[in-house]
Amino acid sequence: MKAAVLNSIPGQLDIEDVELDDPGPREVLIETRAAGLCHSDLHFMEGLYFHPCPTVLGHESAGVVVAVGSQVSYVAPGDHVITCLSAFCGHCRQCTSGNPVRCLNKATELVRGSDQKPRISRPDGEVLHQFLHLSSFAERMLVHEHTVVKIGRDIPFDKAALIGCGVTTGLGAVFRTARVEPGSTVVVVGCGGIGLSAVQGARIAGANRVIAVDRFSSKLELAQTMGATHTIDASTDDPVAAVMDLTDELGADYAFEAVGTKTTAEQCFQMLGKGGKAVVIGLIPEGTKVEIDGVALLDEKTLTGSNMGSNQFRTDMPRFIQMYLDGRLLLDEMVSQTITLDQINRGFEDMKSGGVARSVIAF
Repeated sequence: MKAAVLNSIPGQLDIEDVELDDPGPREVLIETRAAGLCHSDLHFMEGLYFHPCPTVLGHESAGVVVAVGSQVSYVAPGDHVITCLSAFCGHCRQCTSGNPVRCLNKATELVRGSDQKPRISRPDGEVLHQFLHLSSFAERMLVHEHTVVKIGRDIPFDKAALIGCGVTTGLGAVFRTARVEPGSTVVVVGCGGIGLSAVQGARIAGANRVIAVDRFSSKLELAQTMGATHTIDASTDDPVAAVMDLTDELGADYAFEAVGTKTTAEQCFQMLGKGGKAVVIGLIPEGTKVEIDGVALLDEKTLTGSNMGSNQFRTDMPRFIQMYLDGRLLLDEMVSQTITLDQINRGFEDMKSGGVARSVIAF
């Protein structure tokens, strides 16, 4: 089968023939139908985060179950599924306390041991490292059963794939991490796939004002379609000053950082009002320090992170699908372009140019 392989960091992706093993007792073999291009993949390609190479990237995907292991009962061949990097063991302290996204056993119980045949390899037997338990830039995936959620057949695969990462991350940050209250003022900095999902989450949660911040007018226009009541062009205006002006110097109740830089994280904290909460969704490069004014903590402001929207994905994703089917969650508008696997590097170049919300590979 064909897959997009990252052979060195930094680097681009090479389309190669790779092989998958047969499913183990608790593993699921999936025919990939759609996979979204996410900034997280790009961060690893650019060397902002480390991952052993060679590896097959990709983690935002949907597909059809082909085969299952002997102990798998949750899904069966023919089932439609969404994958999620928030793999969970189900029995550690974090999982049993309702926080499976923080699972303590991801690196031990959900992967194959060094004494076992790898899930992914080259035809000559060389190991290909699995990316975030998934590696979905491939025609098929072999994954642990705790990385998938079973879904109905009434949502297109390209829209379902978005829910696998970007949508769940943005909505979850609003619903679960921040728990946005009705009538509040919300700012979202960065209007890519995750930021647009946060904008929608704020609208669905009942925020009175949803302020979208970005440097591209096309994204700000799309944010208005998604529910933003105000927009700020960060290429010409100071976002912090603009937010303070829009709120009569009171500041925002919630600010969501969906870019992944030191500057934008600090800006989100600075634009808060008393008791406000800033949530960093974007992946800030390893080793980067974020600075805040310590005195501002006396105003009971909070700066926190959000890992994949603090999700409980087997519960959350079916709910998000129903929101889409009901017309409350807009997904069709988020797909900027559909590409083939061979066009994946061009898709990431389009992402770097800032002009797309989401590119999706159709298999």
